[in-house]
Amino acid sequence: MATSADPEIVIIGCGIAGIAAAQRLVNAGFHHVRILEATARSGGRIKTERLGNNITEIGASYIHGPSEENPVFRLARDYGLLDPEALTQENQAMDLDERLPWVPNWFSSSGQKLSAEDMKPALEMFDELLEDTFHFRNQGEKPWASVGHFVRSEARQRAAERWANKDESTRKLLLCAISAMLKEECCASAAPTMDEIDLAGYNIYKALTGLDCTFPDGYEGLIQNLMSELPSGLVTYNRPVHCIHWDNTESGDSTVTAECNDGERIAADHVIVTVPLGYLKKHHSTLFSPPLPAHKLNSIQRLGFGTCNKIFVEFESRWWDADCEIIFLVWEDEDDILDQVSNNSWIRKLSAFTVIKRSESHVLCGWIAGHESKYMETLSEQEVRRSVAELIRTFTGNPTITPTRILRSQWFHDPWTCGSYIYPAVGCVVQDLENMMEPLPMKGSQSQPLQVLFAGEATHPYYYSTVHGALLTGWREADRLISHYSSISPD
Repeated sequence: MATSADPEIVIIGCGIAGIAAAQRLVNAGFHHVRILEATARSGGRIKTERLGNNITEIGASYIHGPSEENPVFRLARDYGLLDPEALTQENQAMDLDERLPWVPNWFSSSGQKLSAEDMKPALEMFDELLEDTFHFRNQGEKPWASVGHFVRSEARQRAAERWANKDESTRKLLLCAISAMLKEECCASAAPTMDEIDLAGYNIYKALTGLDCTFPDGYEGLIQNLMSELPSGLVTYNRPVHCIHWDNTESGDSTVTAECNDGERIAADHVIVTVPLGYLKKHHSTLFSPPLPAHKLNSIQRLGFGTCNKIFVEFESRWWDADCEIIFLVWEDEDDILDQVSNNSWIRKLSAFTVIKRSESHVLCGWIAGHESKYMETLSEQEVRRSVAELIRTFTGNPTITPTRILRSQWFHDPWTCGSYIYPAVGCVVQDLENMMEPLPMKGSQSQPLQVLFAGEATHPYYYSTVHGALLTGWREADRLISHYSSISPD
């Protein structure tokens, strides 16, 4: 074992939080740092692949809020990974609060292309409803059970008041459009339905200024640059950890042991756990010995961890407008505002496609969340492709449109993630996120402090679900150890 001045530190997981923690510790002069990664690759939920010659992000897509406050933006800029447009002061100053000003195309289930001008009242009302959830941020008593209940109730009421002069078929269609946008919002939150999002918790998340941007050559470029700055051999791949043995105070042993699946036991002074919340939800009972404290377990259970998947679809020719950035599909029988469907009609949950502008061919990215998204993962690629082709033919009224190829993500069935990212489920509060980041043993405990530390997007109190949130938590836990050792006076 290392002396207290040069401790052994094991990081579990080589996603961006684990990489960030390792880099910070190594740069601070710690010599015994290693990462144990369950898979054969670095990056975790950052994963870039190709569909033909097109770069596709299977995992994280955007730098959310690319401005000076965002460490991912600063790193990407310094590594030269961004377009000049993303670096302009104008882009960095945009204060959008996550509502992207995308140019939409609208299609209906009767095979009609709808006028964007005609659909504008629905778009404006939906944005207004989401803005209005901010009023409930600090309210103990909430008149609605969830974001979904609020949107449905208020949309119907406001539609009756504001659209009274419109004919019934127009009012119905606008309400159906709100259904389409509500499904798309499920993807932003990775929630099965917006009925599961807490009305006050929805605004715990803080948005940074800046117009969201992407990596022209793929998000994994950021991972490759960060990894290139770590000492070679620091990461051990294909090394899942089965159990973390901590709090051995009765034996007087202050070490933590990471027991790997292959039986190897690695002793350390500190272990930084960066595994996704989905994995913790499923495996916490075997991953920690002794078990996690009750309040931490309660928070793991209260926080939501959802699945948002992407289906990339390539076409021989473009069937959307040249300036289009997002396509909404409006089912004309959903004026009661639905964001859930049954598995046998899972394709109805796929309500929005974003246009991959940089593609060498014609590529769309379809977004799907929730139970329908998990079900989609169980289908063959051929079945998904057939369903998507049928969907698009229905909405365009063109029976000849045929996808040339598709590529989809399957995050729920990935055994090391078990989903995509966290959301504030009904009943969860800020304290739950703070409990997630609390190291073990807790303050006031008799045993050695800082045995087990926690990082990853689920441990950031207000940037959860983002890459910059995950990165900051890696730095935070490294800084916690750096501070701990700088406060220990030399012998």
